[in-house]
Amino acid sequence: MPSHRLPGLVAALLLACVALPAPAQGVLDRIKSGGRLVLAHRESSIPFSYLDAQGRPVGYAMDLCLRLAEVIRKKAGVRELGIDYLPVKASDRLAAIEQGRADLECGSTTNNAERREKVAFTVPHFIAGARLLVRANNPATRLEDLSGKTVVSTRGTTPLKVVDQLNRQHLMKLNLSEASDHQQALKQVLDGQAEAFVMDDVLLYGLIASSPSPADLKVVGRYLTTEPLAIMLPKGDTALKQVVDEEMKRLITSREIHPIYERWFMRPIPPANAALNLPMSYLLRDFWKYPTDQVPF
Repeated sequence: MPSHRLPGLVAALLLACVALPAPAQGVLDRIKSGGRLVLAHRESSIPFSYLDAQGRPVGYAMDLCLRLAEVIRKKAGVRELGIDYLPVKASDRLAAIEQGRADLECGSTTNNAERREKVAFTVPHFIAGARLLVRANNPATRLEDLSGKTVVSTRGTTPLKVVDQLNRQHLMKLNLSEASDHQQALKQVLDGQAEAFVMDDVLLYGLIASSPSPADLKVVGRYLTTEPLAIMLPKGDTALKQVVDEEMKRLITSREIHPIYERWFMRPIPPANAALNLPMSYLLRDFWKYPTDQVPF
């Protein structure tokens, strides 16, 4: 290379270095500097994350997130930790974490390989499976019984993708409808606009328990998916993830998570003061024997 080009090359390299974006500040560092923790929550993912009669976010995942917030506060070494709450839907929850608008997503989100390209997950707090919610007088017992009928699921969810794949692969002739949230999907079934709502069974039971007429609805069909549900957090924030993972593992191995589970799945919960009566599944019990954030999906 001619020597007269060296000064220009050096200048270009220096300019490129200056133009490099500064690394994003981690959540712990931001809190040490007086920042607030932002918890994303759902509005109708009963019993994981939803609004009570006073419009406050409550639920199983919310309780876990508040436990995590306390260990984050201690790790950051601050006396008090301000918490902000950000409502999200199924369609924008990943973006809220990926874009830095929220630090933890406290809901019912499935940890899968596609999502791990954009966000991180901690140890699963529940393992669910997608089934069908139909009206009590509907004779359908499986997805194949709904050929030619309208089936609804919530936009941006794993069950919607699975049903779409099954519909195309097996030529089921289903008419798929996308709802913006779980309540809208439930309304489509109640109003007769859809024959079935496909979603994680635990969420379906929660919607039934909180509906004005629980006897008018039922959950049917075999499991279409296996869904390890976990709290989302930013990808690449290793310090935050270590704190969150360690606390989730501690809650599980110490069994402190069990009364939290029982509160939301076995006892009456708001707003209808009805109990889901869902004992812990053998899948979740087995998974929690060796709690890890690594899932085979």
